[in-house]
Amino acid sequence: MARLAGDFTEPFCDRRWGELAGRWHDVGKYSADFQEMIRAATGLDEFADDSAANARVDHSSAGAVHAMRALGKGLGDPIACAVAGHHSGLVDREAELLPRLAVKANRLADALRGQPSPELLAPVELSRPTCVRPGGDEAARRDWELWVRMIFSALVDADSLDTEAFTDPATAQLRSGYPAMAELADRLEVHLGRLGQGRTGAVVERRRSVQEAMRQEASRPPGIYTLTVPTGGGKTFASALFALHHARRHGLERVVIVPPFTSIIEQTAGVLRAALGDESVIEHHSALDPDRESRRAALAAENWDAPVIVTTAVQLLESLFARKRSRCRKLHNLARSVIVIDEAQTLPPELLAPVLDVLGALARGYGATLVLSTATQPALARRPGFPGLTVGGELAPDPSGLADALRRVEVAWPPAGGDPENWPALAARVAAEPRALAIVHRKADARELVAAMDALGLEPIHLSGHMCAAHRSTVIAGIKARLREGNPLHVVSTQLVEAGVDLDFPVVFRALAGLDSLAQAAGRCNREGTLERGRLEVFLAPTSPPRGAPEAGLQVTLEMLGKSPGLDLFSPQVHAEFSRRLYASRDLDRHGIQALRAAHRFRAVADTFRIIEDGAAELVIRWGEAGELLAALTRGGPNRRLLRRLQRFVVRVPRRLLESLRAAGAIEEVPDVGPALSVAFRHLYSERFGLDVGEHPAAEPEAFVV
Repeated sequence: MARLAGDFTEPFCDRRWGELAGRWHDVGKYSADFQEMIRAATGLDEFADDSAANARVDHSSAGAVHAMRALGKGLGDPIACAVAGHHSGLVDREAELLPRLAVKANRLADALRGQPSPELLAPVELSRPTCVRPGGDEAARRDWELWVRMIFSALVDADSLDTEAFTDPATAQLRSGYPAMAELADRLEVHLGRLGQGRTGAVVERRRSVQEAMRQEASRPPGIYTLTVPTGGGKTFASALFALHHARRHGLERVVIVPPFTSIIEQTAGVLRAALGDESVIEHHSALDPDRESRRAALAAENWDAPVIVTTAVQLLESLFARKRSRCRKLHNLARSVIVIDEAQTLPPELLAPVLDVLGALARGYGATLVLSTATQPALARRPGFPGLTVGGELAPDPSGLADALRRVEVAWPPAGGDPENWPALAARVAAEPRALAIVHRKADARELVAAMDALGLEPIHLSGHMCAAHRSTVIAGIKARLREGNPLHVVSTQLVEAGVDLDFPVVFRALAGLDSLAQAAGRCNREGTLERGRLEVFLAPTSPPRGAPEAGLQVTLEMLGKSPGLDLFSPQVHAEFSRRLYASRDLDRHGIQALRAAHRFRAVADTFRIIEDGAAELVIRWGEAGELLAALTRGGPNRRLLRRLQRFVVRVPRRLLESLRAAGAIEEVPDVGPALSVAFRHLYSERFGLDVGEHPAAEPEAFVV
């Protein structure tokens, strides 16, 4: 096990750091009370009572105390942190770890009475890690914090794999045998050749030119790069092509693709599976349907030990600031990987300082290559006063030229100084188009516009976050089918449809918002270039965007339109200026995470870093098979596979709404699941609108008939 932990730390520091952590993490098992417990639990002591078998014995502190004593303060700290937390998780160093070890010194004395071998306890001379910048300033202390988390990751993964190999060798065998990077790169080339057969046109030729550039740029050294490709330019395949060829040329071990939202991750993973094979692409996200997940894929999701991982920004970033064994186990496998951040402009501004710091550290100290991929590239390069990244260059050939060549949409801006447009007036404009998509700020806005269009005799399709993931997927599939048929179609959606959902409308109406959101909306218009020009109609909504980055984005757009009424929505330079202004208006470390990291407060960092704020709660909806899943869980108790399936039937709601539903008796608390909409109130979830509560939720009278 120590050798395996050393293998895992070798890509980013002296392998002996991992080896010592592996050797010392279980020193406490030599103590008499642990031996008594294990003999009772395994039946070796037939006279032991149940209390001995079920006793909780601290076996982590002894190895941590030994690390501090054998290596001294400074060198011993990283191993002590990892060893002390290898079951319960990393804790704040000053407030928790050091006081704990001071009072737990007797645990080492107890273990030494069990006479572990001198070879086990012997220290070695360690070289200082190059992944930690020299000196004791805050930047170096933050490097140290990430390095400790990576040692912890290597230790807990090695511990888990070693235990699995001993207790379940058949399962351990499933973790090997993936195709090499060279083979995957070849598979992608074959797939792209097949897709391109017989296809012509300006858009197709531009996609081919981008792909050829990716083959050439793959020889660049590992580092940080931008990839700026307009919507419809084949960005998914381009980034994968660069990543696989780059990994092959430089001996990198995996490719991690990071779309921003669960709403598009299945689409991205599906595209890559079709090219690379089902067994080569691992999805890791909360909305994954376990019926599509093999046992082998589920194992690979535990530690990302597979050639291609597709995961969300929430999963990646929250893991990089986590402290628990299960969340951190995979982190060491980010070393010597290609990490593609898709839609980089969606990185949350209020967390941007810690996020860029850690992503930059992965490239600087862990041999990773970072690709920031988007059609609307934000200005994330380091500059005075901005904690940005040291970017090595742009991968796409002439982003401005690409934007011009792939320009497929005309933008109609609202008149300067005009009044907001009311919903009936907007409904009439949308109704005049045979096929149109309207995107609004809020869920309530979508309901208002749908009602106004219904009054005109239309029955638009509604999409919003009030619908669970399984429901949205079904509706989106129906929209795509109707678009292929070419029949009249009107869709009203919140901005969730902008997150890479590959719809293609001739006309899109979008409430004035941040330029990044407007450009994403334009990406749902004339996506395949079948028209000479699609049309994006930007309107001034009667409501404001949600608070935070959306509201700030609108203000920046208004400022820029005030100075230049004819803004070029597709100019890379315009989007760089937009992001610079947006970031200047925001606190990029609103929660003070950088200071917590520098103070090595692992628990506080993990508790504070949240991509999704805690102002919302998850509510299970009885739609589709959700009722059957809830019944099975109620009968049989916790079941990981059923719980995973149930995630596709969750809607996030404000906590105040959840409490209102609870007060009305609409909530059923399901053990090991949480709140679910009760059977008597399932009418509050409709096929058209999803969760549709109204002002005074009441049960169906029929529910009380027996």
